[in-house]
Amino acid sequence: MADQDQRRETFRRLGRRLTKLSRKPAVENVHDFRISSRRVETILQELAPHPSRNNKKLVKLLGRLRKKAGRVRDLDAQIAALRSLKIPQDPQRRTQLLRTLVEERAQREEKLAKAFDQETVAEVRKRLKRAAVKLPPNLQENALSLAMRRVEHLVAERGPVTEKTLHRYRIVGKRARYLAELAGKDPAAVQFITLLKRLQDVLGDWHDWLQLTARAQALFPEAAGSAFLAALRNVTRAKFRQGIDVLLETRAALTTQKSFPLEKRAATPQKPGQPPSAAAAVA
Repeated sequence: MADQDQRRETFRRLGRRLTKLSRKPAVENVHDFRISSRRVETILQELAPHPSRNNKKLVKLLGRLRKKAGRVRDLDAQIAALRSLKIPQDPQRRTQLLRTLVEERAQREEKLAKAFDQETVAEVRKRLKRAAVKLPPNLQENALSLAMRRVEHLVAERGPVTEKTLHRYRIVGKRARYLAELAGKDPAAVQFITLLKRLQDVLGDWHDWLQLTARAQALFPEAAGSAFLAALRNVTRAKFRQGIDVLLETRAALTTQKSFPLEKRAATPQKPGQPPSAAAAVA
């Protein structure tokens, strides 16, 4: 069963993050709120067999606030990525893009502050307390087993890794990780979480650069061959390749993890002496 102390702390932590963000929408506060809200949403959606009216409204409210915070967080990540890009060529375009992102971040911050008004914050707090008290102590099923099943179909996928593949792992991996965290210090859970966290970090980094590159290409449509855009595309491609490498390592590790509930599948037959194909290597 999910660790009860861990679950209660998850709700308390979100309350603290809510207070910090409502007072100051700084980078770390936005990021912490998004993670904490996802964890609570995961508990309410995945582990409660019969969601109450309060829980449904809380999930809806958190989802709306998290999306607004997410828009600010995306800009924070793109700004940080752009500032880390050190190239001597085309400084004007880099400066213009940075200024555009910073200005939009300020606008999004204002909208975020309005969304976290006193009335909304009070409602979230009220519903959080109700949810923490009324959530059944005996949850639907083992959190770690459920987390592993969330990624099982991804691990068993065949075919080449594409951007869509990385996106699926990035999204599904988050929820699976947050579920596994509820299993406490179970050694299998710790190993599972470590694998997913590394994958999540690498894929998140790739996605931030992908968004930054897309933003630059939209801002400078006439400069497709510029050194600045070329540098952004090169970094994004490198991040993509790194994402593939880590994904393959994660798949292999999850498949061999003793507690992973994958059925044994017959390997795709190959001709004698034939090296594994790219598709087989990815599977």
